[in-house]
Amino acid sequence: MSILILGLALFLGIHTLTTLRATRLAVIGRLGEGGYKGLYSLVSAVGLVLIVWGFASYRRAGYIQVWDPPYALFHPISLVLMWFALVALAATYAPPGKIKATLRHPMLVAVKAWALSHLLVNGDLGSMLLFGSLLAWAVYDRIALKRRGDTGAAPVDGVRAADAIVVVIGTVAYLALGWLHESLIGVAVR
Repeated sequence: MSILILGLALFLGIHTLTTLRATRLAVIGRLGEGGYKGLYSLVSAVGLVLIVWGFASYRRAGYIQVWDPPYALFHPISLVLMWFALVALAATYAPPGKIKATLRHPMLVAVKAWALSHLLVNGDLGSMLLFGSLLAWAVYDRIALKRRGDTGAAPVDGVRAADAIVVVIGTVAYLALGWLHESLIGVAVR
């Protein structure tokens, strides 16, 4: 569990640095833009590797069940949230459209929906730590963006072709992940 916690601290810590504008500028002043980006990438990558390794180690050691999520209540909600998360993720990289403009920060929306989806169906301590931390960070980051006046994607009029593409890509990704979840993650979608 300590490897997972260290990974989360590194990954979320370096991502939180971007919200601390004065501190971020001081680091860029010391390291230069390239040095900052290199450090950011390295710490993010190490954190991500430690998260994956730590969570896998936790699962091998045996889940510590905290509560048992009721299948009938949360499973349908979780599936809809996952579809929404993947549509939001697709919108992150799409040209401007109504979906992207409505979500404003679609990557953060995707992280929040993905994390909440997993919290609803996983009642073990490791999952609560992993998904709860990522959800809390995404909420914090959205508040930080709002406070500094970053409104996200510009509003657009009407539905664009980009919106249809976003829904198709998100839906295809959703179906593919549902089908491949067990082979990629090691846990079947229940």
